[in-house]
Amino acid sequence: MQTVRITTSQNIDIDYQVAGLGDRVAARAIDYMIFLVVYTIMITIMVAFYGPSGIDSSENSAESGRLFIIIIVVWLGLCVFYDLLTEVFLNGQSIGKRSMKIKVISLNGARPGIGQYLLRWLFRIIDFGITLGTAAVVTVAFSDKKQRIGDMVAGTTLVKTSTLTQFKDLVFTPPAEDYEPTYNEAMQLTDQDVVLIHEVIRNFNRTRNSNLVYKLALRIKAHLHVSYPADVNEYEFLEKIVNDYNFLIAKQDI
Repeated sequence: MQTVRITTSQNIDIDYQVAGLGDRVAARAIDYMIFLVVYTIMITIMVAFYGPSGIDSSENSAESGRLFIIIIVVWLGLCVFYDLLTEVFLNGQSIGKRSMKIKVISLNGARPGIGQYLLRWLFRIIDFGITLGTAAVVTVAFSDKKQRIGDMVAGTTLVKTSTLTQFKDLVFTPPAEDYEPTYNEAMQLTDQDVVLIHEVIRNFNRTRNSNLVYKLALRIKAHLHVSYPADVNEYEFLEKIVNDYNFLIAKQDI
């Protein structure tokens, strides 16, 4: 399983599973099916209005011809701009990518910008046009981060839409019934935030890299606008935040 390491806005390194060539091909096949379905629907509508019974006169024939040209132009526009528009407005995913649970991310850890999406789209001319897809297949197959040429230029790649650790996969010891949370502000966190804390705690237990713990503790403290006493270190603070979050969420669900 190949991964790519992305530094989050909290300056924490998180590993994502890279979308392989098979994922990309399957996503593209789904998108092509959408093109085919849309084209079929458009032609069906045209035939319904200008079928054999409606093309007897030259006037109707000319009108149906104009409609056919409009349908082709609209359909070609969909094919050309589909990837750019869906990635910009669907947060890095076309319908095919969403179906395969993959998405475009920026290698700098930030959300991809319109300029990056635009570069990926422009270089489709090389990846899929001039080379008939050969360039895309070769570069994705052999590049370290599974990037096509457009990704290399834009500083992006495709990854699975989840980190390797999921909130549902985490096992926490439920706090005792008489547990008293210290930071009610922990409710402001999301499941993704707690997954990140867990990743850092696990990383520290494995590597003893206290720098990550220190950075994340400062970020969480600033985000929640809380402080912790001098006799509590950053590791203990993060553990406390996780326990408080668990208790408050469990209490909310009762």
